[in-house]
Amino acid sequence: MLFRINAELVQSELVPSELQQLFEKHYPAVNTAGFRLSPVAGLTGESWKITSPAGNWLARHQSYEKRIAGADRQRESAILRHVARQKSGPCVRLYSPPWLIVDWIDGTPLTEQDFATPATQQALSQMLVRLHQLAPSGYRLDLQQQFARYWQHIDRRRLTPRWLRLHRKMLSQNPPLPLKLALVHMDIHAGNVLNTPDGLRLIDWEYAANADIALELAAIVRGNGWNAQQQNTFLNEYVNAGGYQEITLLQQQVNRWIPWVDYLMLMWFEVRWQQTGENRYSEWAHPLRP
Repeated sequence: MLFRINAELVQSELVPSELQQLFEKHYPAVNTAGFRLSPVAGLTGESWKITSPAGNWLARHQSYEKRIAGADRQRESAILRHVARQKSGPCVRLYSPPWLIVDWIDGTPLTEQDFATPATQQALSQMLVRLHQLAPSGYRLDLQQQFARYWQHIDRRRLTPRWLRLHRKMLSQNPPLPLKLALVHMDIHAGNVLNTPDGLRLIDWEYAANADIALELAAIVRGNGWNAQQQNTFLNEYVNAGGYQEITLLQQQVNRWIPWVDYLMLMWFEVRWQQTGENRYSEWAHPLRP
């Protein structure tokens, strides 16, 4: 397969030099005009869309900030290869640290309104059940280890005695025993679900790992701000799609995980606020602060 790059854009300071070097090493035709690189989601330098007559791809960078936040491109690459037959995520084309290159999925991110419709809930539940039926990937999610890592990168001036007590509690108590250990995505919201001609597809697998299916479901419920009725409706859709069949036990387990998800969200928001200074992260963290 031949790749060609837009000569003018290569000379732009916006294009990371290591990404240019990666193409020059793995794709000898990189010096031929026609290949275009463009930043995705602003000028963060972490994701770039690659456009060429041969196809479109996405280059994802492993930055220091992303690693602190819990992302790992090597794990992401392995998991995407693990789920490749299901075609629920993008196909991996190349992993060469610090870059992961995957297929660009043509589709439209769901709106929050579309995400909450019965049709989407049903389709999402079916996709989740298929994902949760896969063999574990080999990467186990350790929430307490993640809490400890986040703790090293938050603004100490924002700590309160109640927060300190909560942190000690979250590190000392045992997490719920898994109802079912499976591969989970752990970042499912409207923006990460694409509507494509072939159905729904999931993007941004950087937090995927092995964990309890109820933790995944709790993360979806809390991450999308669903109320009790919406939670019950979604869990019933999951059960009807062939997921865990004991609805009462599933509901209880999801509720056990909710405090853990809330603390995970709080810590992630605080880390991202410290990294970026963007007020939205502080605002999202506020209702979760003890």
